[in-house]
Amino acid sequence: MSFFFHRVFSYCPSKPRHPLMRVLVGLLGLALLLVLVAFGLVIGLGMLLFAAARRLFVATRRPAPKPAADVIEGEYTRVRDPHTPLHLR
Repeated sequence: MSFFFHRVFSYCPSKPRHPLMRVLVGLLGLALLLVLVAFGLVIGLGMLLFAAARRLFVATRRPAPKPAADVIEGEYTRVRDPHTPLHLR
């Protein structure tokens, strides 16, 4: 059993020796990278468009906010004049 694990975990892929195969493998890797980037961009833009559409839909469905019923009224006095300097005399 330990021979099987040693064989699986000691595998080290190497580049092909033939120059044309090296170019083909490199182009295949580049194509795979471009496909994954494009797929990620499409998914990201889809998520952004979905969030924007949902926000617009919820905003049009939501009723106008009602004014607050519990208003506390009171009197106030101004503690200091805003035009006086703050330094001590």
